[in-house]
Order: sequence, then structure tokens, then C-alpha cells
Amino acid sequence: MTQSARIKLTSTSLPKLDSVCTEIMGIGDKTGVKIKGPTPLPVKRLHIATRKSPCGSGTETYEKWEMRMHRRIIDLSADDKAIRQLMRLKIPDDVYIELSLT
Repeated sequence: MTQSARIKLTSTSLPKLDSVCTEIMGIGDKTGVKIKGPTPLPVKRLHIATRKSPCGSGTETYEKWEMRMHRRIIDLSADDKAIRQLMRLKIPDDVYIELSLT
């Protein structure tokens, strides 16, 4: 009986997220497990508008900031060899990974 593993990846840096996805896909190819993905999910955007003037008087000018959270899902059939290699994977600080076995 083979289990399936769902890997959710979240990052604010798209190049780092794509590099981790390609490493996971490479692990799937090396071990020969069935793999689906990476499936892109909608981007979450955080919008913040602040006033430029620190004291509150003067012209009403605003600075607008935006942070984007990019997300990917990868499904793979989990065997011991593939999961061990996933645990040894070097992941950058900007990339958050969530692994769930079903």
C-alpha cells in the first residue's frame, strides 16, 4: 500500500520557490515515484498604504506597498526513499514547506 504525500510550498520570492520545486521534481524523477505538479495556486497579495508625512500635516501623499505570497502544490506517491531525500533537502529561509501524508 503506497501513501501519497502533498507538499505545499509558500514563498515571497518566486525564483527561490521555483528552484525548490525543480529540486523536488528531480527527486521524484530519480526515485521513480509518480508525481503531479507543481500546481500554482492563486497569489495572495497584501496591500498597505501609509502616509509619507510623519507628523500628519502637509499634503496627503501616500506610499503604497505590496507583498505577494506565491504558492505551489506538489503531489507524489510516498515511499521511504523519496521521503528521506525530501527531508535532507536544503530549503532557503524564504520558502515555507508543509508536508502531509494521506
